[in-house]
Order: sequence, then C-alpha cells, then structure tokens
Amino acid sequence: MTSCKISYNLKGWSFFYKEYIGAGHINCKNGQSSNVVIVSRSGGISMGKSEIYKGEGVISAVYSINEVFGTYIGLDVHAGATKSVEGRVMTKGEISLALWGMGRGFDLGITVGAFSILPK
Repeated sequence: MTSCKISYNLKGWSFFYKEYIGAGHINCKNGQSSNVVIVSRSGGISMGKSEIYKGEGVISAVYSINEVFGTYIGLDVHAGATKSVEGRVMTKGEISLALWGMGRGFDLGITVGAFSILPK
C-alpha cells in the first residue's frame, strides 16, 4: 500500500450551492503520479467567489493511484475576505482525503457535498 499527496488549484462561486472547478497533480510514494481535473459541488450555508491556488492534501493508503480517482463525500469549511482559506475532510469508502488551501476572494460558509478527482 502507498499514500499519495495532491496539490491543486480551484476557482468558483457559491450562493447556497457551491461549485468549484480546477486542476491538480497527484504524487504517490510508490512513484505513480497523474495530472487531474477536480470538480467540487456542494450545498449548505455558503456565499462568495474565490480561488484556491495553494491547495494541498493527503490521501490515505491505497494499492494503486487508480483508487484515488472518483468522488469523495464530505464537509467543507471556507472563509475569507481578500485572502481565503479552506479545509475539507472527505471519504470514498475506505479511502480518506484531507485538503487545505489558501487563496483569494470573498467567501464564507460550511457545505456538504461531492469532490471528484478525475484523470486528465
């Protein structure tokens, strides 16, 4: 088994419904890597427009990078005025994903939704 790290950028908006789209790169300790497309859609108490340009994350132990691809479900907390921060904890079955990032924009909220990682 191996663990993986992800670096990513996201850009989007929210007004109760939140949609962010971006790109990233995954590196696993076993040498596998991939460029990825990220789509995040969620709902809750949220409003704003921002971009995350220094996102990082850790993916729990997997047998192959192919297990990383798919849709994770979880909680997203975000806040910012000029500078923006976000934190997410998600799961896809037995695989866990923790993300954090910094960016810019105006946003405030807490949402529950889907975070999809797709091979590019």
